[in-house]
Amino acid sequence: MWECAINSCGSTFEDPEELLAHQTNGHASIRCQICGESIPEGYFGLRHVLGEHSRAEFVRAYSADAAGVSHRESVLSAIEEAVDVETVRASLEHSEEQA
Repeated sequence: MWECAINSCGSTFEDPEELLAHQTNGHASIRCQICGESIPEGYFGLRHVLGEHSRAEFVRAYSADAAGVSHRESVLSAIEEAVDVETVRASLEHSEEQA
């Protein structure tokens, strides 16, 4: 089972694709504290912050420590090993266009 940890949401899903859809559509977007871009909370938000910005920027902006960064990187890796993230992203974008 995959659990949504956004604000102690606790919703669980059998498939990581469902978790990513829930995080994107079931929670409000947040503003990146580094660049100000509006991003989904959860996996795609982490992917933005850790992929588009340096670890040092993340640590400063989010008051994180090395263990926190490592934990978030392991979450990203676990999801990326379980699902084709680009396919999920394309599906989510397509469903938004249809709405």
